[in-house]
Amino acid sequence: MDYVYILREALVWIVTIFWLYQFIISLCSLVKLKEKPLKENKEHRFMAIIPAHNEQEVIENLVESLKNQNYNKELYDIYVIADNCTDNTARVARNAGAIVYERYDETKKTKGYALDWFLQQKIKEDAPYDAICVFDADNIVDKNFLKAMNKKLCQGEEVVQGYRDIKNPTDNWITSGYALFYWTMHRFYHLARYNLGLSPLLNGTGFMVKFDIIKENNGWKTVTLTEDIEFSLQRILKGKRLGWATDAIVYDEQPTGFKQSWSQRSRWTVGHMQCIKEYTGKLAEAAKENKTMVNFDGLLYIVGSIPMFILTIILLLSNFVLYAGEGMTQIELISNILKYLIPTFVLPSLTAAFVMFLDGKPIKPMIKGFFTYPLFMGSWILINIKCLFKRDTKWEKINHVRSIRIDEVDENVKEVEKV
Repeated sequence: MDYVYILREALVWIVTIFWLYQFIISLCSLVKLKEKPLKENKEHRFMAIIPAHNEQEVIENLVESLKNQNYNKELYDIYVIADNCTDNTARVARNAGAIVYERYDETKKTKGYALDWFLQQKIKEDAPYDAICVFDADNIVDKNFLKAMNKKLCQGEEVVQGYRDIKNPTDNWITSGYALFYWTMHRFYHLARYNLGLSPLLNGTGFMVKFDIIKENNGWKTVTLTEDIEFSLQRILKGKRLGWATDAIVYDEQPTGFKQSWSQRSRWTVGHMQCIKEYTGKLAEAAKENKTMVNFDGLLYIVGSIPMFILTIILLLSNFVLYAGEGMTQIELISNILKYLIPTFVLPSLTAAFVMFLDGKPIKPMIKGFFTYPLFMGSWILINIKCLFKRDTKWEKINHVRSIRIDEVDENVKEVEKV
């Protein structure tokens, strides 16, 4: 049993050091830094790009929110990529005022391929834009989004993630779980790293990329199911940090059904596994050669997902092995298991409540969500375990339970703030 005890102690130290590092980094989100000075004073030209597959129910609301931006209407265009659509997405988008490109390719269906197909054409045209902004079809966008991103460009930022808020955080325990997860990540991961000079990550939607970067890359060159994370890692490999814009807000709709949520999060987990396979070695080599914290922190992000989860499972199992071999008492076994269960299932709810307090979000409407959040995170643990053995890459469309306009979101925010 000596070797099991040594293994357990080594794993305890590894897991403890990893989470201590994450805790120290997260503290940097509490520091309010001086705003970066402007390197130029210019109104840039934007492409707002919306990859959409069978999104006729919601695409009009997104286009409408983009048309109503508090920004010079002559300086941005709205493009919809109707990607393998079998409904009226293209027609609805055109009628709403978007420029529509229709794509049909059954062999390459991911958003990354759709973006690359579209951007290749814009590169060949030498389109007169300074930056692109990418949105999901079920988003709606705050009226100051482009204004905030323009400011980031003027400050010298090249790739910036906006604040991904939630349309429907109080629908049920699933949507509240998504909301609490994203709100926590925004402050304690993205903002903390941005403040410290490390790199946040792209988060699927509501992000901006300088068009020169797209030209240098000759398009959008991603192949995994998590094209946002992959693109972020590609930038980090080059020693480039991404930017963060808390005031560039996009509202995203989350699935209300557990089956859809399970499918969506399974796809994300598989995408992370694909990135682990493709980029762990490259990031380790970059961290060794460049000796920069940006590379090292990017490596820890990869290591801290599925690999750290596996190490934690091994650590838990080692306790039972020691107990079975009489190398650990029952009280010690229970104590060690609780040391894992409490941080995993209780601490996230307390952390989310603290984040909401810091960000001035009304806590009362989310009370039920705090109690069900452990269930949401627990289901994600089961998803991770399932994906270790069965990796389903099938994309499943999120059913939109209702159509929400940007003015309705604004009104809901005002009503919630009164509570």
